[in-house]
Amino acid sequence: MRTLLLLAPLALSACIAATPTEIDAQQLERLLPAQALLIGEQHDAPDHQRLQRQVIDWLAARGQLAAVALEMAEQGHDTRRLPRSASEAAVQQALSWNDRAWPWANYGPAIMAAVRAGVPVEGANLPRARMKEAMGNLELDTQLPASLLALQQDRLRQSHCDLLPAEQTAPMTRIQIARDMTMAATLARLAEQAPSSQTVILITGNGHTHRALGVPRFLPQHLLTRVLSARARSAAGKQHSQEDPAETSALAPSDMIWLTSPIPPLDYCGKLQKQIIETK
Repeated sequence: MRTLLLLAPLALSACIAATPTEIDAQQLERLLPAQALLIGEQHDAPDHQRLQRQVIDWLAARGQLAAVALEMAEQGHDTRRLPRSASEAAVQQALSWNDRAWPWANYGPAIMAAVRAGVPVEGANLPRARMKEAMGNLELDTQLPASLLALQQDRLRQSHCDLLPAEQTAPMTRIQIARDMTMAATLARLAEQAPSSQTVILITGNGHTHRALGVPRFLPQHLLTRVLSARARSAAGKQHSQEDPAETSALAPSDMIWLTSPIPPLDYCGKLQKQIIETK
């Protein structure tokens, strides 16, 4: 789930119109110092995975990259025992990579850049084996104030094109909260273990970078955290997302928004509806 428009009241806030294959080091300097840097992406925007690779290369070259955490791999899997020369197959095995869900062709370059730099890569997401437990865990409903829980549920419904059965809304929201909490725990641990001069990156979807609802909410307040949000323009030049409702919210500031080229329009709702019909 991703927000179409972010109001960014922070001093660092900026909306950067940039060439997708380039990154301005001077702009990235404004994100430092940071113990934790969340890079939000739109999963189907290749420019965003290229941006991740560039940020990793930039921090690693400066000796400031401590670790990379991933939504795309489950907690408990990492590359720490692998040498810099490890093969891509060995890295995928270490991370228990699911290529069907997360095409390695998209994410591999950024991950391998970290491995080649001697930087550990860790899975940060909630393990699939714990999802059923999370769906029935009523305590997760208390992790957000009632108004924000309702907002999260509404975002979930809209991200599923209002096709999600009503009885599934609460369980699916609990999974979302559990995933945010799990990624936050991984990121916080890595950041606390890192030297103060280094930064830990979390690569995740933009919805998980929402300061009031997502991973930042569950991070320790003393942790110096920055959010870099990559957004794809629509053909009309506006920010585009296939998942988010058209909300305007001061609850979701980013420290920097990086606008990239439009992506081909896809009928996400039609695709989802077809999947639902096929599973019945």
